[in-house]
Amino acid sequence: MEIIPAIDIIDGKCVRLTEGDYSQKTIYSEHPLDIAKAFENAGIKRLHLVDLDGAKAGKVTNWAVLESIAKNTALVIDFGGGIKQESDLKIVFESGASMATIGSLAVKNPELFSSWLKIYGEDRFLLGADVKGEKIAIGGWLETTEETVFDFIASYLQKGVQQIFCTDISKDGKLEGPSIELYQKIIQQFPELHFIASGGVSSMQDIDALKMIGCSGVIVGKAIYEGRIKITELC
Repeated sequence: MEIIPAIDIIDGKCVRLTEGDYSQKTIYSEHPLDIAKAFENAGIKRLHLVDLDGAKAGKVTNWAVLESIAKNTALVIDFGGGIKQESDLKIVFESGASMATIGSLAVKNPELFSSWLKIYGEDRFLLGADVKGEKIAIGGWLETTEETVFDFIASYLQKGVQQIFCTDISKDGKLEGPSIELYQKIIQQFPELHFIASGGVSSMQDIDALKMIGCSGVIVGKAIYEGRIKITELC
């Protein structure tokens, strides 16, 4: 199972939110590149980089942070937040991301996202399924839809999407453990899916539990910054 540390960016700084609430923000570092280098030096190969300003504004905002990390590390970066138009997508790829993370757009404008899959290739995208009570949430987690996570995943598997990560917003940033039951249901329903768990991871025991149910990867954020998990334990 691949361990993927997360760096969330607001105003160019490394932060974490609680339950996706922008008013519940903790700043962990003013230098995201230093954090990324520490991950790389520990043996980490991949990074999940999230532009929270972009997610809220509806356009890519912190592309300079992406560019800095991509130029100064060899990390495989997936970048998301605010990718709404092809111009945003081009900025993300030109700034050094290996994959673009798409969430809200895949719900609001499936025709556009489907066209990108054909143009750029399915392997250039990581699809984000953010959920509240098994329903898809969008717009930086500010809006909940009526579409279930199961219908959402099924529709995009048919279109060739290869990797999907799922975040239970009720767990995110709370260090109370991941949504094992939900993720297990998803994996059982879609055994062929490269499924990445996200949200709530608080310990190596949580990571072991996700590995046991068949997750292909796990995104870890706050537990690292709060010292619950040492970077050296992740490799």
